[in-house]
Amino acid sequence: MTKPKVLVPFERHGHDHGRCVDSALAAAEALCAEQGLRLTPVRRRVLELVWKGHQPVKAYEILERLQERKPRTAPPTVYRALEFLLEAGLVVHRVESLNAYVGCGDPATPHVGQFLICRVCHAVAEINDPGVAKMLGQDARRLGFHSEHPTVEVSGLCPHCEGG
Repeated sequence: MTKPKVLVPFERHGHDHGRCVDSALAAAEALCAEQGLRLTPVRRRVLELVWKGHQPVKAYEILERLQERKPRTAPPTVYRALEFLLEAGLVVHRVESLNAYVGCGDPATPHVGQFLICRVCHAVAEINDPGVAKMLGQDARRLGFHSEHPTVEVSGLCPHCEGG
């Protein structure tokens, strides 16, 4: 059995978050180039805002940040950009239980999103355990179910809140 891989850990003290953002943007640009897609300035800015922290971000929070620079930005602009990023597999996941978006730690590898979500501070960590993904797929097929966007969301306490 393969070991789970931590794709996006809970943020730690001394973490170089600028490096995370730069890495996400570089990965998105590379994936767009491979797929012949265009990472427009708006899509790029939305991606930056999703990766700005290790906290999930809601579409309307992204809209507010975009409106700081372009006051006439409308909600459909944000939703179209998020839809593009999700469909193209560009370093973004949707966390259904929070109705929010987080950065993806391994966009180049298709995987089932497995998220650990702190019920106090809403911090999110992403792991990839191929065994969990395989089990979910097998169980779904056995029941005659065709899963389209399998995601696992587990609530609990992050290391910071557990210790506090």
